[in-house]
Amino acid sequence: MRLGFVGSFGTVHEVVDLAVEVEQHGWDGFFTWDGVDLEGMDAWDPWAVLAAAAVRTERVTLGALVFALPRRRPWVFAKQAVTVDHLSGGRLVLPVGLGVPMDRAVAGVAGEAATLRERAERFDDALTLLDRSFTGERFDVDGTHLHVDGMQLRPVPVARPDGRTRIPLWVVGAFPSDRSMGRAIRYDGVVPQHRGERAEQELEPQDVAEVVAWVREHRPADAGPFDVVLHGALPADRGAARDRLAALAEAGATWFIDALWDPSTATPEALRARVRQGPPLP
Repeated sequence: MRLGFVGSFGTVHEVVDLAVEVEQHGWDGFFTWDGVDLEGMDAWDPWAVLAAAAVRTERVTLGALVFALPRRRPWVFAKQAVTVDHLSGGRLVLPVGLGVPMDRAVAGVAGEAATLRERAERFDDALTLLDRSFTGERFDVDGTHLHVDGMQLRPVPVARPDGRTRIPLWVVGAFPSDRSMGRAIRYDGVVPQHRGERAEQELEPQDVAEVVAWVREHRPADAGPFDVVLHGALPADRGAARDRLAALAEAGATWFIDALWDPSTATPEALRARVRQGPPLP
């Protein structure tokens, strides 16, 4: 299992500097986040952060938790993604989801997709466009809300070691929703969460094992690599953190991304200190 870290708070310079420290101290991935107006928190543009991190690092995987795809123009998103992918030498991944409805970029803007159903429909349209755009061929999309005629986006993403020229898409999947999970397994990974009222609760190893079993049952065995990506705050005690990671890895998780979201405690100094301890490898 690979381990990532979220640069959740700090000045933009501190966040980019943290990406460098994440690499220097042995972590596998650095992630920013995608928000516009979330309860007044300072929020940097994720593409600017990732572009800067791409040219200052050489090894770590880069991404954001998670890109709110329904409120973005997916063809612009695709162009931004391919640009950062080339800057990083093919180290970008795209965790994508419906977005946070309380973000005022959704709730406070007329015409944005406010209902869960419309956001899901726009999400599906955007995923279809991204998938087709990464081929470099001319394509059409005839979706529920998106209709594209004869678009071609070049260059294509950097070729991966297995020969694929698609930036991996890690799709948020609500478990045990067949519809939501069915969307995720069409792509390259799932960021699983509980469905409904338990959505904010972290998954336990038994939950992860059930997700992995569902994926193996419903995704063709020859469909290519597939990641199961978890995120949350690891225990401060290193031994407890190692034990938790070992249990999640045994259950089938392939990534865990350490994410601290309380701005009163996740100060830049606290984030740097946590990164400098290195990943608590199980």
